[in-house]
Amino acid sequence: MNIVEKQVVIAAAPETIFRIYQDVDNWKGWDPDTKASSLKKGLTLGSKGSLTPTKGNTVPMEVTAIELNRNFTVSSKTFLYRMDFDHELEAVEGGTRVVHRVTFAGLLKPLLIRMLAPLVDKGLPITLQRLKAQAEGAQAVNV
Repeated sequence: MNIVEKQVVIAAAPETIFRIYQDVDNWKGWDPDTKASSLKKGLTLGSKGSLTPTKGNTVPMEVTAIELNRNFTVSSKTFLYRMDFDHELEAVEGGTRVVHRVTFAGLLKPLLIRMLAPLVDKGLPITLQRLKAQAEGAQAVNV
């Protein structure tokens, strides 16, 4: 399992969800596995910062891809590993399909897959449900 992927349909516009993503300092509000997060230049291509999981050490992260209101990827890498966190938005009838995907690579990939992939597989549905609740609440306010 090099990749863990989960998805949900949220009754909100892609723009509403992307605004939540852009509030990097508050990712902990919808991602229960995040204790703290920051990007020096916000959610922009090449911006660097860090993420502190609720369990574990602070890791570096960098925005390696972004398309406003459609997708973004943050990567956490050292000389031993790389983890890519993809976030995709697709407008569908009734809202937005949201896909979160984590890809593991590097020398420590076997260890990461054994230790982290099961946690990510269990945690992503909770994260997506919390994002859904926040986005649908924000959408209701903006209607």
